[in-house]
Amino acid sequence: MQFPVKEKFELSKSFIDMYKEIPPEWGFNGLGEFVYMRTYSRLREDGKNEQWYQTVQRVVEGIYSIQKQHIKDYNLGWNQTKSQKSAQEMYERIFSFKMLPPGRSLWAMGTSIVMERGLTESLYNCSYLSTKNMIENPGLPFANAMDFLMLGVGVGFDVQGAGKIEVKPPKENIHTFVIPDTREGWVESTNMIINSFFGEPNYNFDYSLIRPIGSLIHTFGGVSAGAEPLIALHKGITETLKKNIGSLITVTTIADIINMVGKAVVAGNVRRSAEIILGNNDEEFLNLKNYNLHPERGAFGWASNNSVYATVGMNYKDIANRIANNGEPGVFWRENAQAYSRMRATEKDWKDKRVEGLNPCAEITLEPSELCNLVELFPNNHQDIEDFKKTIKYAYLYAKTVTLLNTNWAETNKVMLRNRRIGLSMTGIVQFVSNKGMAELKKWMREGYTTAEYYDEIYSDWLAIPKSKKLTTIKPSGTISLLAGATPGIHYPESTYYIRRVRLASNSTYIPVLKNAGYHLEKSNEDPKGTVVVEFPVTAGDNVKTINDVSMWEQLNMAAFAQENWADNSVSVTVTFKPDEAKLIENALDYYQFKLKAVSFLPKLEEGAYSQMPYEEITKEKYEKMILSIIPLNFSEMFSTESIGEKYCSNDGCSF
Repeated sequence: MQFPVKEKFELSKSFIDMYKEIPPEWGFNGLGEFVYMRTYSRLREDGKNEQWYQTVQRVVEGIYSIQKQHIKDYNLGWNQTKSQKSAQEMYERIFSFKMLPPGRSLWAMGTSIVMERGLTESLYNCSYLSTKNMIENPGLPFANAMDFLMLGVGVGFDVQGAGKIEVKPPKENIHTFVIPDTREGWVESTNMIINSFFGEPNYNFDYSLIRPIGSLIHTFGGVSAGAEPLIALHKGITETLKKNIGSLITVTTIADIINMVGKAVVAGNVRRSAEIILGNNDEEFLNLKNYNLHPERGAFGWASNNSVYATVGMNYKDIANRIANNGEPGVFWRENAQAYSRMRATEKDWKDKRVEGLNPCAEITLEPSELCNLVELFPNNHQDIEDFKKTIKYAYLYAKTVTLLNTNWAETNKVMLRNRRIGLSMTGIVQFVSNKGMAELKKWMREGYTTAEYYDEIYSDWLAIPKSKKLTTIKPSGTISLLAGATPGIHYPESTYYIRRVRLASNSTYIPVLKNAGYHLEKSNEDPKGTVVVEFPVTAGDNVKTINDVSMWEQLNMAAFAQENWADNSVSVTVTFKPDEAKLIENALDYYQFKLKAVSFLPKLEEGAYSQMPYEEITKEKYEKMILSIIPLNFSEMFSTESIGEKYCSNDGCSF
């Protein structure tokens, strides 16, 4: 598809007018509304922030404009009446939190970022890049990763290029490159400096055009950190590669560079970065986060989670011991991802035999250079299974439409035009089980998957494109689930009643609104002058099991249940284990190597480990007392330039 998107679709004014005065059913006692305003509500031309009905309008009109452009480009027969009806149905289901696009899309869809500039990567949650073929262009995977990270995409990365290409001294003849004050400039200069150690020209960089620290960043919001993060990145890459001169590039060198890139993106002040590094089960890879052995890596090693390529039937003792000590590495069974759709005997179809990696949250299995976009379904917000199936239609249509867009990377387009991979996710699952039980969940998952397959047949034919390689997943969720008051993915809540704390700059425009609504605010202990902490009282429901109520085994069973009955991609699960369960991790991996594609573990933190924790368990009485002191939030007179979209995804949830 060419940009800008010239065909414009608009929902009827009379339809939108019906939603102006309908209050959305925000989740978690104002937390959901606050998260929406802070994370997804864009500043409008009139100087005020979007309201929810306006955000949904922008997003839905963006999706149907893309459809309209595609249909008209190929003369496939656009029907305005049917499309208006379809768009209105999608609008209602997003507005009422039966489905939600990914945070990426809530922020960028329908804006000039996508519709005019064609920065379509900003819509995607997930990516995976490989160094396997880096001999052809050593800097390319790192530059590609930097571009994706700067656009908010989580990046899976591997170290398969280790031992394949020799690191050489840079050439003596030095050229000057004036770095443009653009994302592309940062990416290109990083590619240049890496390739200068592999026989390409050597450069001296001029950073003078990069905007000074504190300057506004208009495309994605926020303020500039100046040139210093890029200068530090280039210096770090140079020092790392110099150590490797005269030898084949090592696992450690590859990991160092991609972690430094992630650190630079964080310091660049636009996005947080999310990385996962995949490597073999060997000492060099497993010791990457052993900061006693590699103290220099402590400055940037935190930028990624690390997971090993595991083989079914291997000995898990060493891996299990390391997990018990620090929660890493995660485990990825590549052969399971290649062989299975859902992990059922009848679906060992080898449909994904080219898969080699996954995204940082491990819910999507991916080929090298592939991206994937996700849409969340909230089964607990539906009247019955037929209502749920109808939502699947529109969630599918949303995700499939995004695959019509080209990216700015040729290798990515080649994979995605062929695969059309999407991820329809279910969230709030433990709440659903508490209301309807496991048998009903199994029915909804199985019939829901069949429904997704049906619509893939219908709409792929309508759009004249291939059917999607994979359709379903369980993502960890995070800020999106907060909007609707849902528990994240298949994960259990921290406790029945708890305080959720959020940190704000002391001059934030949200503070007066929160104060007026009666929320408790206090100065941050770490930064009393610059940061304020706000407390939200939260409950997931009296009957919902919490992480304190379930064992490691029950969490693993829930993940395997979803992998068997719903997810043909993967299931994102971070298993919280108690101290007395650490010795059982080896057995757990041995059992679940036949049921999962990926898994990570996290030791349960001791309660009250430090003051002003993000989550604090409270009694029902304290919760009810806090509820009585607050009134509905009122953002009608507020405007803010703080909203910069969902920032990043960690291994067990998305943060803001």
